[in-house]
Amino acid sequence: MKPQYFLIALTAVTLFFMFELFSPFLKPMFVALLLAVATNSLNIYLKRQIPSQFISSMLMTIFLTAIFFIPILYCIFSFATMINKIDQKALIEIYNAMEHWVKNMPNDLLFIKEQLNKILDKIDIPQLIQNLISFGAFLGKNSAKFIIDMIMILIFYFFFNYYSTSLSHYFKEAMPLKKEDSNALFYESSNVMSVVLYSILVTAVFEGLLFGFFVSFFGYDGILLGVLYGFASLVPVVGGLIMWLPVAIYEIFTGSTTNAIAIVAYSIIVISIIADTFIKPVIIKYINQKVVKTPSAVNELLIFFAIVAGLSTFGFWGMIIGPAMVTFFISLIQLLNKFSDDFYSIKRSIKNE
Repeated sequence: MKPQYFLIALTAVTLFFMFELFSPFLKPMFVALLLAVATNSLNIYLKRQIPSQFISSMLMTIFLTAIFFIPILYCIFSFATMINKIDQKALIEIYNAMEHWVKNMPNDLLFIKEQLNKILDKIDIPQLIQNLISFGAFLGKNSAKFIIDMIMILIFYFFFNYYSTSLSHYFKEAMPLKKEDSNALFYESSNVMSVVLYSILVTAVFEGLLFGFFVSFFGYDGILLGVLYGFASLVPVVGGLIMWLPVAIYEIFTGSTTNAIAIVAYSIIVISIIADTFIKPVIIKYINQKVVKTPSAVNELLIFFAIVAGLSTFGFWGMIIGPAMVTFFISLIQLLNKFSDDFYSIKRSIKNE
């Protein structure tokens, strides 16, 4: 047997056992690596400001925890607490109020009235409560696994940032590409993923804060609804509608029509028009100019479908894996386009000679 074949076989066997060895940690490692690549530009920026690599990596980890994981954990525990405190009598009263409101709708809206009656006929309050309790049990069962995954991701994320320079040099040298092509692939991938991540974070945090702060004046849990609004804002066009419409409808059913109008007006004018249309692009542009040196434009509809596909394929962490895979694919296409341009330019120069 030739030595190279023996080495290839030995490498394949070793990779198999390495996969078996680290299989419980592969998803957290992969998610942490994607987050580290996406925030690489911010990590470089911090390292320029802070000489200590340990402190800059720790700050990055704390920032990720505060901006991403703590709000999600708050949502999980809030839902679990809310489900445990479900009042069947209150649900029946809300159902009766909805039924009364639909019954008194004018006949000019007969089609809508009939459709709403069909929906109400299908609602079974005891079954709904049973489903909510089952969902609460599901949350309790999976929250422990989520917390463990989150801790593992944060640990790996810290080390990927701490050893980012040496790791990037190692993988660039190991890739069967020219040094400049390896650098182009890495920085282009990091650049596109950074733009996507920063766009998602700015949208979610900024609009979530605006909505949560406002509805807290009406007695709602501002943190919970703000986080939920942040996730809903990732849906193009109708994202905010998913959150403020149910809140407004609830206010109408409880007799607070003025509150409902105020919430709708604030959500449309302040968040959808002023914040989303005018302020958010300015913030993203500022972040891109200060942190990402060569900003890339990625279609938000593509990001949305990447998030949905990631969630359906990989579960919760697919929200990160989906957009990362799509942006990495875009980077590869751009690199291939560069190769084809170089190839044709060389071909033309040979013909001219």
